[in-house]
Amino acid sequence: MTAPGVHEDVRGRRPVDERRLHPVTPLRRAWAPVAVLIGWALHDPDQAQRQLTRLTPATVLIGLAVLLPAAALYGFLTWWFTHFAVTDSELRIRTGLLFRRTAHIRLERIQAVDVTQPLLARVAGVAKLKLDVIGTDKKDELAFLGADEARALRAELLARAAGFAPETAHEVGEAPSRRMLRVPPGVLAAALVLTGATWGWLVVAAVVLPLLWTVTHSLWTLLAAAVPLLGAAGASSVGRFVTEYDWTVGESPDGLRIDHGLLDRAHETVPPGRVQTVRVVEPLLWRRRGWVRVELDVAGSSNSLLLPVAPREIAEAVVARVLPGVSVPPREALTRPPRRARWCVPLWWRGYGLAVTDAVFAARHGLLRRSLALVPHAKVQSVRLVQGPWQRARGVADVHVDTGANKSVTARLRDAGEAADLLRAQAERSRTGRRDARPDRWMA
Repeated sequence: MTAPGVHEDVRGRRPVDERRLHPVTPLRRAWAPVAVLIGWALHDPDQAQRQLTRLTPATVLIGLAVLLPAAALYGFLTWWFTHFAVTDSELRIRTGLLFRRTAHIRLERIQAVDVTQPLLARVAGVAKLKLDVIGTDKKDELAFLGADEARALRAELLARAAGFAPETAHEVGEAPSRRMLRVPPGVLAAALVLTGATWGWLVVAAVVLPLLWTVTHSLWTLLAAAVPLLGAAGASSVGRFVTEYDWTVGESPDGLRIDHGLLDRAHETVPPGRVQTVRVVEPLLWRRRGWVRVELDVAGSSNSLLLPVAPREIAEAVVARVLPGVSVPPREALTRPPRRARWCVPLWWRGYGLAVTDAVFAARHGLLRRSLALVPHAKVQSVRLVQGPWQRARGVADVHVDTGANKSVTARLRDAGEAADLLRAQAERSRTGRRDARPDRWMA
């Protein structure tokens, strides 16, 4: 017999202590029925308005008397029937009242554990735990846990994923972290002001909205067009500032840790060995200041940003920590396509470049917004040579390298002979690189 809330592991017969989420969780889940009604009202606002005009005060009170207890009961039941447990080999999450679902997450396949705190969660002292698992596109999550419990569970999962025994995983605790850099809010604000996307949306709005008013003289049409345009401009400026505020990068044995957020705080980890591609992005208006943005492709993870803005030399130092043994090739090391490539892509061919070192395949594209993609040879899964009819006529070809993150990096418009040699050489570099690569293990 086992005590209530305690189940036996299927293989080891060791009792497994199942736990529930934080007691404030029902308040979050109780909004689901209300959200359904709001969604229906937004989907058909005319019908919703007609229905609301027919309601009497007594009907509204009766509806609230039914809806609010039903929402509260739904939130309580979903919380009551949700359990999680950490066994010797997996994290087990059981959910569902009528339709039961049990997720078995193998500990060795966990590659990142992020702790996020939305604004209201910070007020309530709770946090959300998100897990990046190899082979899944969607993050599993535990929402919500007490803030201290979330951090302790994160440390335990990382220790277990690193190979520590279950008996000692609780004692390991969270690995110490050394802060590498912090992006000042003033620098972030200046960088966003100098980003072309914000001004591009504002220019489009300044052109399109007066034309719509001239043609239609309809206020509703004007608002329908203005809201998405101004919303896009706000998302690329104010939205990014709120999300990327107080961006801090720290180094620890379990990877690079990233903390950020003005309203919603997020604590993320870039898992070691799982980074497939690093992109150093250089917008036009940033170049005089020497700023760059560093983006990532991580296998099986949605974490895609390493640095929102930083001086180039500092960014290159951080890239060297993400990709040990890899240095960012200087601009003069990048070779352009042959001049005859201008007949394939007029003017824009000057933005393409390629450099291949002993450690990395580096391809650049873009004139106004330069982007240099770095792929370690060990992360290349396949190499392809693509040559269209117009490219064959000009004697050029594209070379694509595919990574484990289901992404490709392309060396555009290379000389056909160079492309064929690059194809053969890259296949050999990838084979030897994978043989000599370090294991993709936590705290390795």
